[in-house]
Amino acid sequence: MSRLTLFNSPLLLGFDQFERTLERVSKATADGYPPYNIEQVGEDSLRLTLAVAGFAMDDLSVQIEDNQLVIRGKQQEEAGRVYLHRGIAARQFQRSFVLADGIEVTGAALESGLLHIDLRRRAADGQVRSIAIRTQSGADNRAPINGERSKS
Repeated sequence: MSRLTLFNSPLLLGFDQFERTLERVSKATADGYPPYNIEQVGEDSLRLTLAVAGFAMDDLSVQIEDNQLVIRGKQQEEAGRVYLHRGIAARQFQRSFVLADGIEVTGAALESGLLHIDLRRRAADGQVRSIAIRTQSGADNRAPINGERSKS
C-alpha cells in the first residue's frame, strides 16, 4: 500500500527531509510540562523561556540534535527524606522544538526558576545563480549529466 504524502507533487523536489520533520513534530508528546513562552526580542531574535522551578543547572541540558532544540530536565530523589505529604514530585521532562534552517542558539541562562534560551535568525542569502546548459554528445540522452550511469 503506497502512502499519500503532503509533498507528492512532481514539482516539489527534495522536500523529503521537510516531510520527515513534519512527521516528527506531529508525533511530539502533548505533555504541557514544562510550560513555555516564545517571544520576539528583536528584529531577528527570539527568546524561549521555560518554567523549570526546582531544577538546578546540573539537572538541565540543552542540546541541538538534527535541527531540533532538545531541553531535558532530570531531578534526583534525595535519599533519607521522609515526607508527611508529597505535593511537589521530582519530575523529569524532555521538550523539543524543531529549528528552521538559519536559526541558531546564541545562549542559555537559568534565572529565578526560568530557563531562557536565546535564538537568532541569520539573514537569508538572496543569491541568484545561473546554471550553464551544455549539449550532450552521444546516443543516450537519458544519461546523467556528470557522465556516471545510474545503477539499476
